[in-house]
Amino acid sequence: EGTEAQEREAPEPTAKVSRTPKIYTKTGDKGFSSTFTGERRPKNDHVFEAVGTTDELSSAIGFAAELIRENGHAFVDELEKIQGFLQDVGSSLATPNSSAREAHLKQTRLSEKPVLTLERWIDCYSDQLPPLTAFILPSGGKSSSALHICRAVCRRAERRVVPLVQAGEADANVAKFLNRLSDYLFALARYVAMKEGNEEKMYKKEADPEG
Repeated sequence: EGTEAQEREAPEPTAKVSRTPKIYTKTGDKGFSSTFTGERRPKNDHVFEAVGTTDELSSAIGFAAELIRENGHAFVDELEKIQGFLQDVGSSLATPNSSAREAHLKQTRLSEKPVLTLERWIDCYSDQLPPLTAFILPSGGKSSSALHICRAVCRRAERRVVPLVQAGEADANVAKFLNRLSDYLFALARYVAMKEGNEEKMYKKEADPEG
């Protein structure tokens, strides 16, 4: 009787068992990957270099945001919003114009709104900062230094994107956004240093001992 009860409660042999999808697909093992348009390109293609660098930038911003959150700064929300913008940037870059249909472009085209948002934030912080009288070195505490790293990665992302824009493969608003973003990260790094009472290190050229 006990055996019969177990058999009645057992799942049917044909019942589907849900499985967690594997994270690896093996489709890139030969050094190629797909754009959003379905085109296969080498992984070292300029498009994937640009996409990968913006992903690196988003990761760096995520790390900086965690440091800033620990210090209770409200503008961590801005950094999280920027990570969302960078996701849109990646989608736009992964849709090269040479292989995109209008339906693709309509879905991934980057508007000018993120650029205008950054400009508004830059003006807000710049108005509260003392004027620069000399070059500053990346400094001003952990949060500020992390933002300077983000700024440097952002400049590299911009350098990866500009050739794509010049070749007609990428949206000009992407390059414009990254240009403004580096300015924003610079202004925010200085603002964080000021808010936390940390001194920015000024660049001073060492005197030539033989001069």
